Amino acid sequence: MTEQTVEQNPDAEAMRQAWVREHFQKANRFLAEKGVIPSKVIADESRYLAPYLAVWKMESKQPTKQTFWVMSGDLPSDYVDVKVAATAREAIRHFSMMWQMKAENLHRSGATKDPTQAKFADLLVSRAESLYQIQNDEKLWG
Repeated sequence: MTEQTVEQNPDAEAMRQAWVREHFQKANRFLAEKGVIPSKVIADESRYLAPYLAVWKMESKQPTKQTFWVMSGDLPSDYVDVKVAATAREAIRHFSMMWQMKAENLHRSGATKDPTQAKFADLLVSRAESLYQIQNDEKLWG
């Protein structure tokens, strides 16, 4: 968003900040549901493209202190160990490939005979394709 756009719509920045807060809380809840208690976010390495996605680099609490890439937004929340990707951009590429493989595995296993699983597989493929486009767009990463 350009400064000119923000000046024309003073609520735009407040809406963006509210979206970021909401999805930070969503990422925290998601990790907690998976048994991971976040202790801090590494904000300067986290990235977000409101209202589509946020990729947070988060550390978990002791005794098993670990660091994760956590994705939230208009897509399924997910997380991976930070060791799989050095940057948020690489993490997005990793999620894209991982979701393509998960969808393929759902199809191959026959799970997509269940309409709910078929819908989930289609969602994974759709979001994986969007993630690939986002991580591949140099304008977003310059």
